[in-house]
Amino acid sequence: MSNIRGAQVLITGGASGIGRLMAEGCLRRGARRVIIWDKDPAPLSEAVRSWVAEGHQVMVKAIDITQTDEVLKEAKAITDRLGPVDILVNNAGIVTGKLFEDHSHAEIDRTMQVNTQAMMHITLAFLPAMLEAGRGHLVNIASAAGMASNPRLSVYVASKWAVIGWSESLRLELEAKGGDLHVTTVTPFYIGTGMFEGVRSPIVPIVRPERAARRILDDVERNRIFSRMPWIVYAMPFFRGVLPQRWFDTLIGKWFGIHASMQGFRGRDEQAQP
Repeated sequence: MSNIRGAQVLITGGASGIGRLMAEGCLRRGARRVIIWDKDPAPLSEAVRSWVAEGHQVMVKAIDITQTDEVLKEAKAITDRLGPVDILVNNAGIVTGKLFEDHSHAEIDRTMQVNTQAMMHITLAFLPAMLEAGRGHLVNIASAAGMASNPRLSVYVASKWAVIGWSESLRLELEAKGGDLHVTTVTPFYIGTGMFEGVRSPIVPIVRPERAARRILDDVERNRIFSRMPWIVYAMPFFRGVLPQRWFDTLIGKWFGIHASMQGFRGRDEQAQP
């Protein structure tokens, strides 16, 4: 099992949403230190003061994770000064909810950079120290959208499909090395944060942020390969594998109402997203 107690944890996109809840959860579970990276950590300042006053070690860094040179510099500084990160939570992400034809080229690039490429660069920056120590746990936040396509989410879906494939390949590579190295790929349904404001799902329940954060940390401590929520998401690979595509589209899109779920999407400004 991966112990959060005594671990040094780094969470990207940790100033809000489930990132912030996971940071708080790690502190409650006895993490030795929690390091938070976020493009705009200002909303976290009051919570950090409270955590530090309680005796917790918390470090916060304002960083644009799409700037690879800055990521590499900060990762080296952390490793040199504080030692290897025991648990790396790749949580930061953005979403643009619109028809593909309405996307700008900049929105495509930004989504893929934040949701996919940055996750790989950050992991590659911290992985050598984990390998040298012979221990470490990588937590990659993907999405159920990376398992079933959804209208008005095409670029987001593409970014999360890529994360799932990369995360699984990385898990197999690390397992072949042996040691105490683990990868957990997280594929939740919509989580009820501002990031997906306005989304509606009549059948499959939208996941409460507190439940999502708690479930992810539980699954990390159990070294689960996948962390999926709610339970119906575990059935999605089966349905996709056994049903003809049109039947799958009907089941997921029409009966479960997923294909219409983004019609009322409002989201929030990217500046407020992790």
